[in-house]
Parts: sequence; C-alpha cells; structure tokens
Amino acid sequence: MSYIALNTAATGLSALSTALDVTANNLANANTTGFKSARANFEDLFYQEMAQPGLPSDAGAQRPTGLYVGLGTEISGTQLNFAQGPAQETGQPFDMMIEGDGFFQVEISPDQGEGVGYTRAGNFVRNAEGQLVLGNSQGFRMIPEIQIPQDASDISIGVDGTVTGSVPGSTDRVEFGQILLARFVNPSGLESVGNNIYLPTEASGEPIEGDPTLEGMGGLRQGFLEASNVDPVTELVTLIKTQRVFEMNSQVIQAANETLQKISNIRAY
Repeated sequence: MSYIALNTAATGLSALSTALDVTANNLANANTTGFKSARANFEDLFYQEMAQPGLPSDAGAQRPTGLYVGLGTEISGTQLNFAQGPAQETGQPFDMMIEGDGFFQVEISPDQGEGVGYTRAGNFVRNAEGQLVLGNSQGFRMIPEIQIPQDASDISIGVDGTVTGSVPGSTDRVEFGQILLARFVNPSGLESVGNNIYLPTEASGEPIEGDPTLEGMGGLRQGFLEASNVDPVTELVTLIKTQRVFEMNSQVIQAANETLQKISNIRAY
C-alpha cells in the first residue's frame, strides 16, 4: 500500500537530514586544527515478510526467492576518520604535530573523562606560569605538566617529546620535561565533546600511554600543526548526493500521496 511508501520515504528524509548536518559540520571545521571528519553510516530497517523463500509453491516446486518489502532506513552512527591531516608549517616553537596515531593529553574538568581529555590539536602556548596549555578557548593544561621558565630561550621539542632549552647562567641545555602521548585500539569509538577534545568510551578502549615514536604513538614535529583532514571536494560531492537523494525521497512522498488521493476518489457505481 502507498502508506508504506510514505513512511519509508519519511525515514529516508529524516536520515538524510542528519547526514546533511554531519556534512555541514565537516565543512564548518575545514580550518579547525587537528579536526577529524565524520561520516554518517546508514542501515536499513525492518522488512515486512510476505513470502518466505524455500516454501513449496502451488505447483509443488520450491519457491526460489522470498518476498520482502523494506520499511526504510536510519543513521546507525557517525564514524570518525582519523586519517592524518596535512602538515601546516607555522614556525612557532610550541606548535607540534603528531606523525602517527597518538593523542596529546590535557587536563579538563574532573567530571569529564576522569579529568583527562585527548586531542590531535598541537597549537600549544605558554601561560603566565610557564606551563604548556592548549591554545583554544579553554586553555587546557598539558599532561604531564611541562613548565618552561620565562627566561628560557631556544626551546627545542624533539621527535621523542623531550623539551629542552637554554637558560641564563648555564652553558648546557636544560631539559624541562617529557611529552607523553596516548593512543586507542579503536579511535573511532571516542566521544567528541568539542574544544578539539575527545573522551574515551567502552568502544574506544582504555588509553595506552607512552613516549612518542614508541608503540605506534608517532613522532613529534616542532613548528608544524596538523590541519583538518576534511576534504572539501569529497564533502561537496557528498552534499550534492545527499541533496539529490533527499529530492527523490520527496518525490516518492508526492507520488504516494497522489496514489492515495486517487484511491480515495474512487466511487462505487
């Protein structure tokens, strides 16, 4: 019946509207440092079974196929794409890029993720106390704490995360701390909470902490940032495809409506 087509097309419109929101967020964050694009995954819904395959037909033969009518679609989830973003050279001493699967660890509110957040954004700055903090609206402090004196100069961050520099009165370079990274078995299972921060979930698994360059964490590149991995061309193609499918589902609703209208106008003579 046409009312099934109405409901089926309605689920398509709802799912496509959500997919459009995901694409819009990707494009909006095309310039966000360390941003990872997301993809809306679709799945079909229940099926109305009208005939089972394998049952004997009226002629005694076995029915080779069944008869099923699908009842629509829905968004099963949004899957994060953690492909490496392009390197963007800045020349800033506290900007860092991870060349691998690791995440920086920062201190967040204690009621979120046990007070630890994870980020791919490496735009760090030095605060008034000399601590390295994330250069966003919240200024999350790096974990473990790296404190660099105000009079330190010629700051160097090694591939292995060692932070060194020169201080007045010393002819030798001084080590200020060691940056540690974390990685996850399933990073796509992380929870996005905004401010370039991810939180672990049951799906992502517990964080595995270690030095850069070890255990697949990836090395650090000082003076570079990881740009957003959003591909505008891909997103625009997805946008056009979503628009066209949305239009087709709208046409299905229109066609079903016209069919129901004709049925309702039938008169018995």
